[in-house]
Amino acid sequence: MTSVTSAGILLYREGAEGLELLLVHPGGPFWRNRDLGAWSIPKGETAPGEATEATARRELREELGLAFDGPLSDLGEVRQRAGKIVRGFAGRSDFDAASLKSEPFEMEWPPRSGRLQAFPEVDRAAWFAPADARRKLIPAQAPFVDRLERLLAAG
Repeated sequence: MTSVTSAGILLYREGAEGLELLLVHPGGPFWRNRDLGAWSIPKGETAPGEATEATARRELREELGLAFDGPLSDLGEVRQRAGKIVRGFAGRSDFDAASLKSEPFEMEWPPRSGRLQAFPEVDRAAWFAPADARRKLIPAQAPFVDRLERLLAAG
């Protein structure tokens, strides 16, 4: 069995209270009432032959409406519960979360209704302190916060 690979970028900035991390909340009815353990870094599946860094940048455009061309630092990989491998990168940005422009996806909703409805890939984005980000993130992605903090501490 081949594992699905995704790539994404953990954006960070220096806020009034210190380090802040940008997370996104997935759109669609399944995630509507979920909060803790439901947020993610903006990420998506890598297309065949596509470099993971290119995937990560593409996903920022699709999920946030942000064309990010700044430098990236590699945060390594994590494996999510269902087996998906996520390659994380970090980049500095002052993205305005209120300017979120997420591309839509379609799914049958309600289930077995035969009706397709469109939902945004992400329904909101927000900046969080590292401790809050760890609680909000899908548990398997929390190591990206630790890795970023170590990277920034090392200069």
